[in-house]
Amino acid sequence: MESQVRGGTRWKRFAVVMVPSVAATAAIGVALAQGALAASFSVSGQSFKVTTDQLDGKGFVQYGAIDSGYTMSGQKTAHPVAVSGFKSATIKNLCQSVVTPDIPLLGSVSLILKAGGGDTPVEAENLYIDVADLSADATFRGIDIGVAAKDAAKGPGIAKGDTANPYGFAQQADSVTLTGVKQTAWATTAGTFKLSGLKMSLATGVKECY
Repeated sequence: MESQVRGGTRWKRFAVVMVPSVAATAAIGVALAQGALAASFSVSGQSFKVTTDQLDGKGFVQYGAIDSGYTMSGQKTAHPVAVSGFKSATIKNLCQSVVTPDIPLLGSVSLILKAGGGDTPVEAENLYIDVADLSADATFRGIDIGVAAKDAAKGPGIAKGDTANPYGFAQQADSVTLTGVKQTAWATTAGTFKLSGLKMSLATGVKECY
């Protein structure tokens, strides 16, 4: 097992998106309870699942926020998320799925999107992912844990529209590699998102990436 050293940290199969300690999770939780993290942008009433064989990101930052939105029945809701930002990223064998339930005459309908499965990976610039849950093998390089969000300068900074506490908990790294990724997310935004070999399909029933 690799030692947990600054600049070359690796953790096996951790469940909350790149939050490597109980203290980190607790800090975000306390900030949410105190109202220190305001909502970012409004999201739909559906989360989606994503898998990828490997994500290589450069210029990484992570901070806590809340995505506001509505349930499928129209009730207001809020989702605490860990926002992970990358200045640039390449993604191998991407799969994204979302299931819409209770459609008249059809029941559930699944939308499945796949890309980057060949020799050319998906490419993204200024990528932000609002994640509720993630498991992966992760290697961080040049990591700083516990910096204030406003001082996390290695990544692309706090996303436009996110009003996270600038003095709240954040972490950053020069680069990160994630393999065997499985995650549930509420939103993804990017300055550019190049999907090579894009394939999209619709199917009745529940069919997800994992």
